Amino acid sequence: MNPAGLAAAAGTPRLPSKRRTPASPPGMADPHQLFDDTSSAQNRGYGAQQAPGGLGYPNTSASAQAAFLADPVSNMAMAYGSSLAAQGKELVDKNIDRFIPVTKLKYYFAVDTVYVGKKLGLLVFPYLHQDWEVQYQQDTPVAPRFDVNAPDLYIPAMAFITYILVAGLALGTQDRFSPDLLGLQASSALAWLALEVLAILLSLYLVTVNTDLTTIDLVAFLGYKYVGMIGGVLMGLLFGKTGYYLVLGWCCVSIFVFMIRTLRLKILAEAAAEGVPVRGARNQLRMYLTMAVAAAQPLLMYWLTFHLVR
Repeated sequence: MNPAGLAAAAGTPRLPSKRRTPASPPGMADPHQLFDDTSSAQNRGYGAQQAPGGLGYPNTSASAQAAFLADPVSNMAMAYGSSLAAQGKELVDKNIDRFIPVTKLKYYFAVDTVYVGKKLGLLVFPYLHQDWEVQYQQDTPVAPRFDVNAPDLYIPAMAFITYILVAGLALGTQDRFSPDLLGLQASSALAWLALEVLAILLSLYLVTVNTDLTTIDLVAFLGYKYVGMIGGVLMGLLFGKTGYYLVLGWCCVSIFVFMIRTLRLKILAEAAAEGVPVRGARNQLRMYLTMAVAAAQPLLMYWLTFHLVR
């Protein structure tokens, strides 16, 4: 053996070599990784290729998927389907807006807490209110939250739902509650409301009244009576029939005054603008119509609530 080599081996200590983990071949997971990485591009989607024996959907070939997407016929079919879907959505939007004026309905729900408080006060105590004119801005009525005289659908809708709940409470306290009876109560109230609207529209047509009073306005004005009905039933539950008749009587008179002062601006004001004499026959018919609509509200308020208080 070479002496120089022995000397080098004897005089120079050998450093221990570090153990290196062999690099993982491409496509295999890191041995130090506890869980499989599912965020890679190969594992995304339903068409991802999974390991044999793994759970999930059946394996599909990436080349077959790429060939499908690259097929011009498939691309054309997808584009045609997207175009049909867009045209169908546009057609549905037009038809819905024709039968259900969504844009107009947004106006009747443009309310806030201040408006709701003032409107409820006006419905319960309308005697001191002086200005009943609806404000306009560039021939368009302002939103209800800016004008307490403007009609809205928020209070009638919430009042109707609350009336049904209070009716269920009243029936439950009398051990008469049943889903069928509660459904009959709701359907009766809706049927009377629809009958009122149809009768008023027919009367306006027969009297030949040219007014800006719309069907939604009628629903709003006629739906305000549910506020007084709720108060009467609640007082009946708390204080018996005496409280029911006192509160309901007050609310009936209030809604009568409210309807007279509101509808006369919608019906009689148009007659004055048309130059119809105040004591003319047509104008008297319009006055009778206004009085009849206002008088029907207390009658319906009593009819829909008297059986709920005992």
